[in-house]
Amino acid sequence: MANDSMLKFVGREQAYPAKRAASIRAEDFREIAERYAPPAAEDQAGRCSQCGVPYCSVHCPLHNHIPDWLRLTAEGRLREAYELSNSTSTMPEICGRICPQDRLCEGNCVIEFSGHGAVTIGSVEKFITDTAWEEGWVEPLVPGRDRGQSVAVIGAGPAGLTAAEYLRVSGYEVHVYDRHDRAGGLLTYGIPGFKLEKPVVMRRVERLKAGGIVFHEGFAVGEDASLDDLRRRHDAVLIATGVYKARNVDVDGSGANGVIAALDYLTASNRKSFGDTVEAFENGALNAEGKNVVVIGGGDTAMDCVRTAIRQGAKSVKCLYRRDRANMPGSQREVANAEEEGAEFVWLSAPLGFEGGETVTGVRAAKMRLGAPDASGRRAPEVEPGADHLLAADMVIKALGFDAEDLPTLFGTAELGVSRWGTVLVDGRTLMTSLDGVFAAGDIVRGASLVVWAIRDGRDVAKAMHQWLKARTSTAARERQAA
Repeated sequence: MANDSMLKFVGREQAYPAKRAASIRAEDFREIAERYAPPAAEDQAGRCSQCGVPYCSVHCPLHNHIPDWLRLTAEGRLREAYELSNSTSTMPEICGRICPQDRLCEGNCVIEFSGHGAVTIGSVEKFITDTAWEEGWVEPLVPGRDRGQSVAVIGAGPAGLTAAEYLRVSGYEVHVYDRHDRAGGLLTYGIPGFKLEKPVVMRRVERLKAGGIVFHEGFAVGEDASLDDLRRRHDAVLIATGVYKARNVDVDGSGANGVIAALDYLTASNRKSFGDTVEAFENGALNAEGKNVVVIGGGDTAMDCVRTAIRQGAKSVKCLYRRDRANMPGSQREVANAEEEGAEFVWLSAPLGFEGGETVTGVRAAKMRLGAPDASGRRAPEVEPGADHLLAADMVIKALGFDAEDLPTLFGTAELGVSRWGTVLVDGRTLMTSLDGVFAAGDIVRGASLVVWAIRDGRDVAKAMHQWLKARTSTAARERQAA
């Protein structure tokens, strides 16, 4: 079919899938928008300009072949579009839902620069892969020829699951160890259902299990087995645990009842969505119902907390952030969604302390102003003297990001090398840690990052492990021949 289905961005307006009304969607944890009907998806894909230098692909961490599968979608060749999308990503429908496209592919779309509105890349990606699941185009995971070697993957988040899939396809026996009772990591317990419904994650996990990957859920490395134990059991080990240690707010009252970590809060909410009994939710400690909630932070985790509190029936929800809207790290789309649902943003404000003594009753905040740019290029916030104010709060959620856990101590392996920030040191070429045959991926190497980066890291480290294991096998074979 000719390419006259493309280049429609002048006469065809940008249109995302319709969102449910804010008043309705704020009452449940379903995703807020339905996917396109086929003609609408094909129309929107046809807006792509097919530019010679596709900045969308350049700025995608996975370097997805975006213009190519947009063209295939516009031509109605959905199965081919899915297969091409799937060739560079193990979880395209998940990326289509939760990637910050406004900062990556769509934010760098050429027609966005021309004022016509970016191609709705994420929504089309979600559409073609959901269609593939419904039509049975998603192939089972087929293991490669058995290599007689086994690999341990510590952590069942996006990096670990991606690496496990690539290694299994390469013919390795793969065991995934995770401390949670369900695989998926932040996809399962960190990201709320209104952004990523859990059956979408679970069907990916089930596909890996059906492909022969062995999952050891509820398995805490360092308690159920040490890292050295896993090294003895397996030919290679991948550490893909992510970063879960919440950054603290170093102000008076930070230890008061009602001051909680974002991930604890989100995990409890997601467990309730699975139907689990969660004592801390039932007793109100991690339940925002009827409370004045203040979320501290301006990233995507903060947005998840704000929007979860609204759905739990909070009396009021405020997000406190020390910079202005233009300088926040989180997705502007998420801010807009939160505002539509009733959240209030208190810009240029930072906590000075938590009032109430043993149990928090309020947040004393300083008014901020933006000064000179800091090392990252963003204007640094400065306290504006004499402009303190008080916000009522029965629950304060700390959403300031995450740091690496003390993995050498946690895993009982003191010789595992780490940086001064606690992140695991790896060789930039081999991706191996200071321990022979132990590799590391994703967040634990450079600190917290986006899910799409974790998927890319899982892909890259699986390739590095494959090369190392092949070389090890070849060396052993030569030694046997020489003997």
